[in-house]
Amino acid sequence: MSKAQLGGLFFKERVLRLPLTPRRWSDITISERALRRLIIVLIVLFVVSLGTALGLQLMVSRDTHIREHDHLSRLYLELTATRLRERLAGGLAQGTTPRAPVAEDLKDALPEGALAAGRTFAIVGDDGIISAAVPASSPYAGHALAEIVSPNFFTDATRDAAKMRRTVLRSGEEVYFLSASLSPLPATLVLIHGREQVLADWRNNVTRISTLYLVTLGVLILLGGAFNWQAARAAEADLNLAVATERLDKALDSGRCGLWDWDIARGRIFWSKSMFDILGLEPESDFLSYGELAERLHPDDEPIDHMVDLMLRGGRPSIDQEFRMQHRDGHWVWMRARCELSKAPGEEAPHLVGIAIDITEQKLADRLNQEAELRLKDAIENISEAFVLWDADNRLVMCNSKYQQFHNLPASVCIPHTSYDDVARAAKEPVVRQRVPVEGGSESEGKTFEVQLGDGRWLQINERRTKDGGFVSVGTDITALKRHEERLLDSERELMNTVRDLQKSRMTLEQQSQRLADLAEKYSREKTRAEAANRSKSEFLANMSHELRTPLNAIIGFSEVMEQEFFGPIGTHKYIDYARDIHRSGQYLLDVISDILDMSKIEAGRVQIEIEPCKALSIVEDTLRIVGPKAQEGGVHVDVDVDAELDAVVDKRAMKQVLINLIANAIKFTPEGGTVGISATRADGELTIAISDTGIGIPPEHIDKLGRPFEQVENQFTKTKNGSGLGLAISRSLVELHGGSLTIGSAPHRGTTVTLVIPQAETETVSA
Repeated sequence: MSKAQLGGLFFKERVLRLPLTPRRWSDITISERALRRLIIVLIVLFVVSLGTALGLQLMVSRDTHIREHDHLSRLYLELTATRLRERLAGGLAQGTTPRAPVAEDLKDALPEGALAAGRTFAIVGDDGIISAAVPASSPYAGHALAEIVSPNFFTDATRDAAKMRRTVLRSGEEVYFLSASLSPLPATLVLIHGREQVLADWRNNVTRISTLYLVTLGVLILLGGAFNWQAARAAEADLNLAVATERLDKALDSGRCGLWDWDIARGRIFWSKSMFDILGLEPESDFLSYGELAERLHPDDEPIDHMVDLMLRGGRPSIDQEFRMQHRDGHWVWMRARCELSKAPGEEAPHLVGIAIDITEQKLADRLNQEAELRLKDAIENISEAFVLWDADNRLVMCNSKYQQFHNLPASVCIPHTSYDDVARAAKEPVVRQRVPVEGGSESEGKTFEVQLGDGRWLQINERRTKDGGFVSVGTDITALKRHEERLLDSERELMNTVRDLQKSRMTLEQQSQRLADLAEKYSREKTRAEAANRSKSEFLANMSHELRTPLNAIIGFSEVMEQEFFGPIGTHKYIDYARDIHRSGQYLLDVISDILDMSKIEAGRVQIEIEPCKALSIVEDTLRIVGPKAQEGGVHVDVDVDAELDAVVDKRAMKQVLINLIANAIKFTPEGGTVGISATRADGELTIAISDTGIGIPPEHIDKLGRPFEQVENQFTKTKNGSGLGLAISRSLVELHGGSLTIGSAPHRGTTVTLVIPQAETETVSA
């Protein structure tokens, strides 16, 4: 019951007790008048004294209130600054510059209750700009501090920087201002507290005290001295009630409890303030209807009115029920209500009185514990080892099915709290043939040993003591490891035998290697002799070719003079035919000797090429001037497909020799009426020249022999064309000196195509 209700009842009771028979003025004695006057004088003196005392007290309390706010604000400011420094500069390496705090940092660093009474915290950078402010609704963020405070603020701040300073903002609002350096952070933390908000509680006190003073004055005037002592008792009762109510509210808030008083007859339910706080509701009044309560109950829970019906019918003496109620945010809050019927004084209908406790956290913890226990059991059940856990009293805590299978235990003893002796009696452990202790680990830490069972399996048993005095045992099947170990031992023995065999083989190989070294030395000597002989052959051929050229030039020249009859007629025509044969044979022999000489130079490495830009068509035309008469004599048509502007970067002399050899071969092996084609293209940095003919062709099995020195498809008994067999070899060697390649493609009776691919350097266009 509130103070106003108590005061009203008290006033009503006293008024009803006044004497109903009116008395005349003459009946009042002088002593009563004196007493009344005395009471009036005392009331006046009391009122004046009370008013004076209250005024002085309010003035003193105002200063005290401001000092308390100053002290509290400074504590909040210093605590926030300390948290910011620890948050942003605590873990940084020496020499590292911390970053300036932002709004999220400030919000996280604020202690609980720091924003109460309208306090505003802001971060001011070194540039004087307020970078962040909390709460977010404050208008200071993003403004310069000089734009917010008055011009004389900085003078006052310099004069007295240690106190909460009172200043007037440019907006006209009076505020109190505090600041704290965040060094080493590049910012300053400030606290802005509006003067109206600082003095709000004091003004409320002034209003309450003034109201109380006026009410007291009115009561004293109305009731007089006769009711003075009753007013004192009422004030004392109010004070006791306020203290009791405050203590009850604090106790309920601390215990997350709510007080219920359900007037069943009227359908009204009294809720304490803590009950509204649990559900996040704003209390509009102290009473709720049952309909408002029922709307917040979970539909799956048992309705409370059913339980009340059972209680009214004598079925249940009290209620101890768990149910869910909907929070203002929408989630469900678990409540546990403990209530019983109680009769109120002066009322016939009973009340349901009790408390409701918030057990949401307990429910969540129970659910998490159950989930954790299920996960633990599932993990232990799914491991590949036999697991068992005993408590300090040697009672079973848990075990998995593998442990049960290992000991052939019935399910009836594999339940928690079964004693170790009962489990041991029910176990049917296989006969252990051998126990092998494993070295390592102290006895205090536990034991580890290997066991071989009667069926041949091997187990490794690990036993460890737990902190509560129990122990845990894990049995791992290591049969595969043991078998692998046996195989390793067998392999080791085989390896040792193999090593001995290898040592014998090594001795044999050393003997063989010595013989191979002797053979290699002999081969090196023979190779050196063969290379020397090859060089001697090449030098001999070069010298002999030079020696043969001189008489051949004379034979060719004199035969040509005789054939042309430069010095007069010879006489008989038959001599002219002989001279022509001599001239042709000498020319052929000179060509063979020239080829041998060129091949010898190439093999000796004395041929140097000089790359220069030129026109591909000019090389082809120079070649045709030499081999063209042979084509005309043989009735072979030569088809040239070369662009006049096509550039070539080659050794012109060497390329002309290559084309002479290839085109001459194509003309030689092309029958009368056939065609020899010459084409040239340039693409992707390569010059491609193709010489094709419609001649007799080459069998595939003989193509690989072409290009080797002195190799010919026809032998001496079947050949129909003259030649040394060095033309293709010389051509291939000259093309390879250019870094290119020569390929031959042919089919019998269809013709042959020789393709030259020569890399080209980047050059400018060569004019014709």
